[in-house]
Amino acid sequence: MADWIPAEVITNRHWNSDLFSLKLQANIEPFKAGQFTKLGLEIDGKLIQRAYSFVNPPSDPHLEIYATRVADGELSPRLHALEQGDTVYISARASGYFTLDEVPPGDHLWLLATGTAIGPYLSILREAQVWQRFRKVILVHAVRYAADLSYQGEINALKELHPEQLIVQPFVSREPAPLSLTGRIPQAIADGMLERHIGLSLTPEHSQIMLCGNPEMVRDTRNILETMGFSKNLRRTPGQITMERYW
Repeated sequence: MADWIPAEVITNRHWNSDLFSLKLQANIEPFKAGQFTKLGLEIDGKLIQRAYSFVNPPSDPHLEIYATRVADGELSPRLHALEQGDTVYISARASGYFTLDEVPPGDHLWLLATGTAIGPYLSILREAQVWQRFRKVILVHAVRYAADLSYQGEINALKELHPEQLIVQPFVSREPAPLSLTGRIPQAIADGMLERHIGLSLTPEHSQIMLCGNPEMVRDTRNILETMGFSKNLRRTPGQITMERYW
């Protein structure tokens, strides 16, 4: 328990029956936008823990995580049920390298996410660095149902602040939804639909791409991008694809 400290629940916002956001108060060490923490609860004498990305920017005094309740999960149903004033344990030190510090220069930054993996992008987009470094930022968020498109108020506020830079494109796979594309992100890249719809070309010369979410989406998108000349970004050999699998 040496790295764990208590965090007080400020709010527990339920977006729908399963998606929720916990806003917490805890004195953790400084972190970078895009990093993750761990939350834990003592259950039957054991500390059950899971990793969650920060949704809030480092400058925000309150911490926030975005999660989904897994019906047969050990931890998420209990986190989903937390109320204001309850206590949850949080890791005092953030982890992870899914940050802008690890992304090489480029003109366009494509942020591709499924489900709750939009969380780290919301943290990144609420810091100044991303707007200073990239001419265009394209946020692509894929979900099953329109009700899963959380944080629309925050995203619209970012669009108002950066109308010439930020492009937002949702995907909804299981029902028609206004302003949304159907299908999967990898296929929309493979057949050129995403580029045509956005009005920007995906080219290794001008694009940096961050992938976060469902491991299948991350794998399939990477495979398609590599056929287009993109390569995985490594510190010793910089490329254009920076990835984080979300479970």
